[in-house]
Amino acid sequence: MLKPLKNIVKAVLESTRRRRNEQQIRRSSRLVTRAELVRDLARMGIARGDTLFVHSSLKSLGYVDGGAAAVVGALQDAVGPEGTLLVPTYYLPAGTVKAACEMEGYVFDPNRHGTNMGRLPETFLTQAATHRSVHPTHSVSAWGKHAQYLTEGHHQAPSIFGEGSPWQRFVGLENAKVLGLGVSMGPVTFYHVVEDALGDAFPEPVWDERTYRIPCLDRDGQRWEVPVRPFVRAVAGRRIDYPEREDLRMYFREEFERAGLRVNGKVGDAQAWFIPARAFFDHLRDLAAEGITVYSTAEQLTARPLSSGTASKLVVGGQQAA
Repeated sequence: MLKPLKNIVKAVLESTRRRRNEQQIRRSSRLVTRAELVRDLARMGIARGDTLFVHSSLKSLGYVDGGAAAVVGALQDAVGPEGTLLVPTYYLPAGTVKAACEMEGYVFDPNRHGTNMGRLPETFLTQAATHRSVHPTHSVSAWGKHAQYLTEGHHQAPSIFGEGSPWQRFVGLENAKVLGLGVSMGPVTFYHVVEDALGDAFPEPVWDERTYRIPCLDRDGQRWEVPVRPFVRAVAGRRIDYPEREDLRMYFREEFERAGLRVNGKVGDAQAWFIPARAFFDHLRDLAAEGITVYSTAEQLTARPLSSGTASKLVVGGQQAA
């Protein structure tokens, strides 16, 4: 009795919070149109046929005419029918991977469970996504040419980010890019691909020793036992996405800019960036070989100088990218 009531109260509070945010953005921001977003994406180097893994902050874009649906539409317009969009639509009912693994009776069901990753992922999942991977903690949704290929085998992958996962397949696609809209280099799940790829060779003991098998249902109701290893809590507590790790976020931004891999731009009112997926993976792997990861301490960062380059090697629209 209490649980349904709590859920109702939580939903009402969340709805109220969103309305207030929208009103504040509307009062303080100019109107941003879908067509403007498409132009901005093209200007920074997003092209038709690209495959994008999108991390976003909707409010950072400004007051968008049409809201989240218009942003999704702009992304679709930018990559076209030959392109693909991937969006994190994770469902973490207990807040963390470890807590989800330890939840009694939890069965992930894509027909019933949405996402708690924000307004744009919610909109993408309900209005645009044609495929969603079956995974109890890191379900990914996709639209476009490669949507089925990227999502279809996740529940059979040996690990969250390993062989057969959306991330591992994404890295191998031509014109694949990780795109950040109004977000720093903190909340980027792509980092974990290298952790899975390197395994024991990764400098940090990232994964819990225990592998949980969490039941999931696919779209047809077939039951699968999906393997999940949570992050080691002590290590995860100093990761790049934690609020106090601004030093690590700034280090990674400058490192990828100096290496000529990060392209910066502006989309709507948001600061935006992208990094080609293959180059992102390769440079993360090279950094790990030098002991630098998204878990590195301030002392480790100080001991390893940033790359010596000062400008992007990537060419966008006939000009060197900023």
